[in-house]
Amino acid sequence: MPHSTPPHSTPPRSTPPQPDAAQPAATLPVTARTRITRAPERQRTDRAELYRILDEALVAHVAIVRDGLPLVLPMGFGRDGDAIYLHGSTGSGIFRLMASGAPISVTVTHLDGLVYARSLFDSSMNYRSAVVFGVPRVVADAAEKWEALRVVCEHLMPGRFAEVRDMTKRELAATLVLRLSLDEASVKVRAHGASEEADDGEDRAVWAGVLPLRLTALAPETSALTPPGTPTSAAALAYAARTAAR
Repeated sequence: MPHSTPPHSTPPRSTPPQPDAAQPAATLPVTARTRITRAPERQRTDRAELYRILDEALVAHVAIVRDGLPLVLPMGFGRDGDAIYLHGSTGSGIFRLMASGAPISVTVTHLDGLVYARSLFDSSMNYRSAVVFGVPRVVADAAEKWEALRVVCEHLMPGRFAEVRDMTKRELAATLVLRLSLDEASVKVRAHGASEEADDGEDRAVWAGVLPLRLTALAPETSALTPPGTPTSAAALAYAARTAAR
């Protein structure tokens, strides 16, 4: 519900995203950290493929070192151009650590199938994965922060932003938003059947193949305090329909 915004209030919903100064190269650079050494033929360097993997994911696993020990946490996120946004509470010690200039890595994985080979050794998974390395930047500008939260909302719940009320100044102040550039990222994909050769000596009476997997939404569940007869969110219904049609 767009509305006029008085000075020092929350930015308007129509605030446009701020474009990057330069368009990134179509090919991902291969660095010492992003070079894949195990099964290197599965590495992908197409930036558009990186975008697709991120855009289809709901959860990213964010890794950071705290007090000398590794820590990995699942987080919702959203991509805007050549960057992703993460958000959390300003009271979160992990977010404050990430905001302090500590390097992080962000991993997204899609499990597309279980590969049933004729031996456990050769059994595998079909997957698409991406790992992003970098130092996140705190989003301090109010307009960019508003837009970043819209991006995250529309990534996780497309269409929901238009259905709910505006965020309050207090809610915005309590939320820490980080921007991580996609300058350094690694993509790895396996998308084929069970490993087998005509002369591998395996028993052909044992079935081999792939069990495809996909994410599907179930029917929306109405909250206890939603009045009877309230229409179900169009955004939720559309999301469920999209996953059912895959």
